Amino acid sequence: MSGQQQQAPAKQPSNWNVPNVLTSLRIIVIPVFAWLVLKGNNHHVGWMWWSFGTFVALMITDKLDGDIARARGLITNFGKIADPIADKALMTTALVCLNYVGALPWWVTIVICIREFGITLWRMVQLRRGRVVPASRGGKIKTTLQAVAVAFYLVPLPDWMNVPKYVVMGAAVLVTVVTGVQYLLDSRNTNASHV
Repeated sequence: MSGQQQQAPAKQPSNWNVPNVLTSLRIIVIPVFAWLVLKGNNHHVGWMWWSFGTFVALMITDKLDGDIARARGLITNFGKIADPIADKALMTTALVCLNYVGALPWWVTIVICIREFGITLWRMVQLRRGRVVPASRGGKIKTTLQAVAVAFYLVPLPDWMNVPKYVVMGAAVLVTVVTGVQYLLDSRNTNASHV
């Protein structure tokens, strides 16, 4: 008998935990958020405030679930899959609804969605090839800018706030595109260094 003790594999935390509940709740509430944006129709102030409040609450749960999962060691495979799905579903829903009510040009949504879903698919392909593409340093800035920009468009602001609103959304689109290109360049440089 060997003197070395066999170590049991690390036990995976249960999927039934607070972070995963928050993530699931975020996904469930997205249709309600969409209904509120459409009900507000970019001019019904009361409904616009409700849609803004719901969006802020959903973004808070996005930060909370990640913080709690990391702090308490509750990172699960379900969370790894569901959290980015919830994030992209919320942002895409917000942008499309803002397009539908005429608050936001369609090209903004098209550019952001092509980048977001394109990079996600590309990372999945890389993962299947055994290459893990970590989140870029600009990823958090991109996410924050997108959230702030969408919030600006949801809340009923006076006309003099239009310019700051456009500037923030423009910055969000620019950083979204730049970080997407950076992913591809960094990956190409990494691959080249291993040749």
